[in-house]
Amino acid sequence: MAPDKQESRVRVDLTAVVISVDDRAPHVLTVEQEPRPALPYGPLRSDHRTLQAGLRSWVEKQTGYRLGYVEQLYTFGDRTTTGAEAAEHFAHRRVSIAYLALVPVPGERAPIQGSWRPWYDLLPWEDRRDGDPPALASVLERLSDWIGTGRNRDPARAERVRLAFATEGAAWDEERALERYELLYEAGLVSEAAVDAGEEPTAGLAPVPGVAMTSDHRRIVATAVSRLRAKIKYRPVLFELMPPAFTLSELQRTAEALSGVPLHKQNFRRLVASQGLVEETGGVAVRTGGRPAKLVRFRKDVMLERPAPGVRLTASRRASYP
Repeated sequence: MAPDKQESRVRVDLTAVVISVDDRAPHVLTVEQEPRPALPYGPLRSDHRTLQAGLRSWVEKQTGYRLGYVEQLYTFGDRTTTGAEAAEHFAHRRVSIAYLALVPVPGERAPIQGSWRPWYDLLPWEDRRDGDPPALASVLERLSDWIGTGRNRDPARAERVRLAFATEGAAWDEERALERYELLYEAGLVSEAAVDAGEEPTAGLAPVPGVAMTSDHRRIVATAVSRLRAKIKYRPVLFELMPPAFTLSELQRTAEALSGVPLHKQNFRRLVASQGLVEETGGVAVRTGGRPAKLVRFRKDVMLERPAPGVRLTASRRASYP
């Protein structure tokens, strides 16, 4: 029987977003390849027993890194065509199943072939811990050109920019990271948009700052950023990124690194205490030139006490530490 012209050929890719926080910076495990870095990924093969087994196999093969706990992040499906497939009237659809893994202290388990890349190198407009990031001015300038002026001004675009990038009095919502990236993609302001359109990256409006990635991998990173920023408010995933013992200041810096906003020190500590999220270990961390700080650990019993033991963040104008 002749194949249906609407039949799709599907390739399933398994993609890993492996995240850790080190020295106040969230990092993503990447594979350096030409012309742009990528997340560890590879196709699902017939010898892979499960999707997760295939994902773990590709990550270990490409980076030498053995994953612990992982969870499914999202499934992406984009249609591409080639000359041969077009001639056969087939649409070749690539489905990418992305997984998220959180790793404490990346330096203790350094990848052999891959590298840890700060995620704010990829999405520099997302880091507002020290106020408006330098990249934001360039982003808003180019978005202004996209919106237009006078009779050519598009009010729908203007409203989307206002809500996504907190202009004209709108409040910044750190969870809109994916929405911000997709808006920039639609406006043709990230290099991936030009590449996907078969154009040179410099075509059209000049791209905004930020390291481009292969295929849709930067979009997948933005998805992980949005997911994590939302999830730390209702699940204790923040503690997956912490060592067994840590100080409250270190916990706050990790929360700020992920959320991209500064947190009020006393409010943060009151929240952690009222939620019963940590318990003292009896030890202290001695810092040069400062007083010893108590070491704490995640109190696992909190998982049995209530269904949503997260850290509900409240941004502050300035971060402060002891």
